Amino acid sequence: MVDKKIVEYVAQLARVKISEEEKEKLTSQLSRILDYIDKLKELDVESVSPLRGPHLEKIVLRKDQVKPFSFQKEILNNVPSQEDGFFKISKVIE
Repeated sequence: MVDKKIVEYVAQLARVKISEEEKEKLTSQLSRILDYIDKLKELDVESVSPLRGPHLEKIVLRKDQVKPFSFQKEILNNVPSQEDGFFKISKVIE
């Protein structure tokens, strides 16, 4: 169970100042959160297979390959301004 003393201690560790009203509110909110976590701990998940996600998959990397870039002219034809094969933009730094 979370009490006001714990909330004050956590606020001190976080180096934040909280009012008495905020302490009361946080005490209530943290108690509800921890009660909910306790309920989750009671769930029977033995028959549920673990979730799979991108962080669990093995990342297969491909070998880097250098390939010629042949679209330079097509790309430069679609820009408003170019010079010597490069994009030309307005000056952005004084």
